[in-house]
Amino acid sequence: MKDDLRRWAKTLRASLDMKSISAELVEKLFQSEEYSRARNIMIFYPKDNEVNLLPILEDKTKKFYLPRIDGDSLQCCPFTEDTILSDSVFNTKEPLTEECNPNLMDLIIVPALVCDRNNYRLGYGRGFYDRFLQDLKAVKIVCIPGELIVETICPDKFDIRMDKIISS
Repeated sequence: MKDDLRRWAKTLRASLDMKSISAELVEKLFQSEEYSRARNIMIFYPKDNEVNLLPILEDKTKKFYLPRIDGDSLQCCPFTEDTILSDSVFNTKEPLTEECNPNLMDLIIVPALVCDRNNYRLGYGRGFYDRFLQDLKAVKIVCIPGELIVETICPDKFDIRMDKIISS
């Protein structure tokens, strides 16, 4: 079922106007209490028609971080507009900066292909974020087009529930 959902989501997402949806979601994120309170925010570098949150880097009152893949785990690395990025094994960009303690994060914006009405997300299937988020106290948010919210993704016991879904 999850593989079918992933295929469906990728096809649907490719048909959406992700540029305007991204702009709307960035504005909603800016207006959220969670964003206002946060000082250290982990985002992701967009790929394959994902929501593009990079415009939030213009907010100089916050510190931003990007994930970097290390084996089967994610690392949290400082990120600015000047950070040198390299291509990751998943066709996205990741920073070459030193990793930092993920417990410093106040807010983590998590990528998702699909979310459900119970705030569970479906990622790409490797479990990187579920392992990474397991013991972190940071607020976890997904920004996603409303068309990609379903009734349930039938979460597994290891799936991490998000604190909030921001949708178009």
